[in-house]
Amino acid sequence: MPSAHRPGLRVSSGLTIPEAELSWRFSRSSGPGGQGVNTADSRAELVWDAANSAVLSPHQRERLLDRLSGRLVDGVLTIAASEHRAQLRNRDAARERLVTLVAEALRPPAPPRRPTKPSRGSKERRLKAKQRRTDVKSLRRRPRDD
Repeated sequence: MPSAHRPGLRVSSGLTIPEAELSWRFSRSSGPGGQGVNTADSRAELVWDAANSAVLSPHQRERLLDRLSGRLVDGVLTIAASEHRAQLRNRDAARERLVTLVAEALRPPAPPRRPTKPSRGSKERRLKAKQRRTDVKSLRRRPRDD
């Protein structure tokens, strides 16, 4: 996926984060890299100011800030990727991670569970199974001397 000709980062059909709102930082990565490990800035950090983003509706912003509150620093989301040796692959990994994280945070909450009572048949089956267990265990006991 070449990143040069993309206008922004598409999160969902209705949300695309413009490239202008994303900023990058690069640094030396720990981990694999052979001789180039101490010279190449292959670690990529993707920074997005979610609190001041123009593409989020007030409702989306509120939900995002609430759900990602542990990951945000002053409303700014930072994603680091350093698992690959090439900077380009780390950039793509960081972009993917941001898309996944934002899409997950914006997903509407699951409908509340409606409590249901167990059916009469299921109660009876449960009690029959318990009785069967009781019978099996009672047969294992030593016979009483009467």
